[in-house]
This record gives sequence, C-alpha cells and structure tokens, in this order.
Amino acid sequence: MNIMLFAIPVFFLLIGLELLVAKLQNTQLYRVNDAITNISCGIVQQVTGAFTKLIGLAAYAFVYYNWRFFDIPNVWWTYILLFLAVDCLYYWFHRYAHEISAFWGTHVVHHQSEDYNLSVALRQSAFQSLISAVFYLPLAFLGFDPIPFLTINILQTLYQFWIHTETIDKMPKWFEFIFSTPSHHRVHHGRNPQYIDKNHGGTLIIFDRLFGTFEPEVEPVVYGVTKSLESCSPIWANFDYYNDLSKEMSNTPGVGNKLRMLIEKPGWRPQETGGYQAPPPISRAEVTKYNPSIPLGLNYYILFQYVVVLLGTTGFLASIKGDNLLTLGTISLATLVILSVSSLGAILDKRQWAPVSEILRLIGIPILLWLIFPASQFILITTLVMAGIGLLSIIWFLQYRKTFSSTHLAMDRVLDAN
Repeated sequence: MNIMLFAIPVFFLLIGLELLVAKLQNTQLYRVNDAITNISCGIVQQVTGAFTKLIGLAAYAFVYYNWRFFDIPNVWWTYILLFLAVDCLYYWFHRYAHEISAFWGTHVVHHQSEDYNLSVALRQSAFQSLISAVFYLPLAFLGFDPIPFLTINILQTLYQFWIHTETIDKMPKWFEFIFSTPSHHRVHHGRNPQYIDKNHGGTLIIFDRLFGTFEPEVEPVVYGVTKSLESCSPIWANFDYYNDLSKEMSNTPGVGNKLRMLIEKPGWRPQETGGYQAPPPISRAEVTKYNPSIPLGLNYYILFQYVVVLLGTTGFLASIKGDNLLTLGTISLATLVILSVSSLGAILDKRQWAPVSEILRLIGIPILLWLIFPASQFILITTLVMAGIGLLSIIWFLQYRKTFSSTHLAMDRVLDAN
C-alpha cells in the first residue's frame, strides 16, 4: 500500500508530461470527461481495494502458514522465480478474464475507455482482485512468503502503467520481443476483430508468444469494447456488463445454457438463439465516441472538485491500518469518496438529478465528518475547511444549473441528432 501511495504523484506527473507532449505534437490524446471517468474508476478501485485486496492477501497468508509444501528461503533467486511465476500466473488470469464471461465482468471496466492514454491505466474494476487472487494461491502452496510475493505483485502492476500510451511508437526489437510494450498493449485494448483477446502479458510478452495469443500492431487500433458504456459513472461502469448479461440470461432458454453463458466467452449464445456472433470489422472513422458537452466553467468546476477528492482519497488510503479497516469512520469515508466521484460522473453525463445529488454531497460532507469522527482540533479544522469549500462550490455550481434543465437537455438531443 505504501508503494502505491508513493506512486500516485508519479502517475499524475507522467500524465501531465503526456499532456504536454500531446500539445507539442498537436494531437488530442485526452478528453476531459473520459480521463475523469478513468480516474474515477481508479479511485473506486483503490478505495474498495482496501477491503477486497485484504481478502485475497488473507487467503494467500492462510494457505502459506497452514498448507505450504516447502519452505522457500527469501534470497535473491526467490525474487527471480517469483517474478517469472507471478507474470505467468497473471497471464493466465488475464487471459481467462477475457475468455470467461463471468470473469470478464470484473475486467471489462479497464477496456471501456474509447481513448488510450496513461489515465486508462488507472481505470480498474472494483471486483477484479477477488478473481485474480485465486490464480496466485499456487505460490502460497509452494511456499513463497507473502511479503516477497506482494512486493513482486505490486511492481508488476506498476510496470503496466507506462504501456498505456500512444506517445511511444515502438521500442527496440529485442525489447519488443521479450517485454510487454505500448505497441503490444495498444493491440490488447483494440476492438478490431483481429486484436480482440490478444497480448495478455503483464511485464513479459513471451507467454503470449508461447501460448498463441500474440498479435503485432499493424492497422490503427480502435479502442474500447464492442458495446460502448456511454456513461461517465464509475458505479455503472462496474455493473453495466453484468446488467446486460443478466438480461441475456433471462431471455436464454434452458438452465444449462444460462450456466454456460457464465463460463463461455463473452457473447456466446446457444445455436438455437443465433450462436456466437463475431464482431464486424471497424475503423476509427466509423466510431462516434460518447462525449456529452458541458460548459467550460463546469469542466473547471469538476477538475477542482477532483483535486479535493484526490487529496481526500490519498489521506484515506494513508490512514488505513489493520485495526481501523472495518470501523464506522473508515467505511463512512470510503462511502463518501465513492459517492463523490459518482456525483461528479452524473454531472458529466448531464443527469437531471445531478444538481440535487451534488448539492446534497457538498452539504453532507462537513456534517458527516463532524458527526462520525471524535471531536478534535484536526477534525474541527477539516470540517470548517470542507464547509468553506462546500459553500463556495455551491455558489459556483449553481451558475450552471440550467445545463440540467429538461429544456436544455432536449435541445442537446436535437443538436446531437443533427
């Protein structure tokens, strides 16, 4: 957790650098609403991960301390073996997360963005760690200590940040042959038919080469998933696929077929209802990205609120300890963070109820902080600061309330149709 906390400012520094490169090259790599949604999903994943990742780590530790076959020493070669083993097991988890429908629902969030930039690396599912943890349990049975395992696992995750970019074309040939690179991973995020379910490697690309899932980058990549999310809500991003899957299952005859829909590849259907339909060819020129427009000042408002939310999230993650994880205060803070990014997502989506949810959020945060946490000078100062920010934010936000009126939204739909 400490390694990830130190990495957060580095992530945003590199995102800023990528924005600068894009401006100098006069290319549009970022859209505000898409990047904000990516970061929102990352915030939700980090906050919920404080609870879900503990389950996976606890399972690993339990197996290690009770059922391990060997006592593997913590020496230099242990880390080399762990690096190779973790990357191999990650490959199989990642591959099955694409090839098993029930697992795909925990991974699809990462692929929903229709852009490709470093913010996409932060877009993660809130539930994926519950599935991935199972794939690493063989290492606990073998006798790899939890601390070295966790260290290698985090470092492997950190490596994958930099490969989410279009600013790097190709690395040297020897590097492209061994390691996962931006070019390889762009393919992985493509919805071009030949790119789907390819290049699953985390740090290494050699497992894709060995097991037949490697695909080089040839034609321009069309990013996203075959059925677009069309929402900036980080909550809906985590449940949209399962909502569609449940509807499909209810319309599919036979219990056996319904169960097969969970374990077959996404899009599988029984022959009597049409069978699996491969996605048609697609080009970038055909794609219309989900991009609801809001006033420039409202964009600045959302960016300001995200700075506040990010600072609060960082403080929340830094404050987590084993003895306070399941306390009312920790759970309440986690809920406040998730509700905050959800409310801001509703603003980006221009939901009619967004003004009500946002004003209630701004009023409720200082009140809840005061009620939930023990009275102290720090809490008093924090509450007063949040009350001041909330008051100024309400005044700022209300200038754009007409953006969410039914008349204004109806005019937007007419303009979009034309």
